[in-house]
Amino acid sequence: MKQLIALISGVLFALGLGISGMTQTHVVKGFLDFFGSWNISLMGVMIGAIAINAIVYQIIKKKDHPLFDKKFYLPANNHIDKNLLLGAAIFGLGWGWAGICPGPGIVSLASGKMEIFVFVGSMVAGMYFFKMCKKN
Repeated sequence: MKQLIALISGVLFALGLGISGMTQTHVVKGFLDFFGSWNISLMGVMIGAIAINAIVYQIIKKKDHPLFDKKFYLPANNHIDKNLLLGAAIFGLGWGWAGICPGPGIVSLASGKMEIFVFVGSMVAGMYFFKMCKKN
């Protein structure tokens, strides 16, 4: 049952990314171009996501456990350090440069575009490189 719920959630998330335009690099780049031809259309997506999350989070945090598991898996570390800031900066630069982030990148693999495969391949290589550096 957990796998079915995960699959349905993933499909709904992918559909939402596609419908909202988050998988179109020109839309994302236009949204990030504040001083050029700014495309405000993704602002509605962000406001909607933040509003829904804020409401649902208030309901969920009152529960003892999720519907299909015995406990919540929340991050234990809430410390802001240089690694977090550096990672956030690299993520932001990559998002702005490529016009796509990991979730929409994976969804966009279905398009068959070579640049998306290069993006996702680079993302996986970066994760592997980070894992190798973390071991040392």
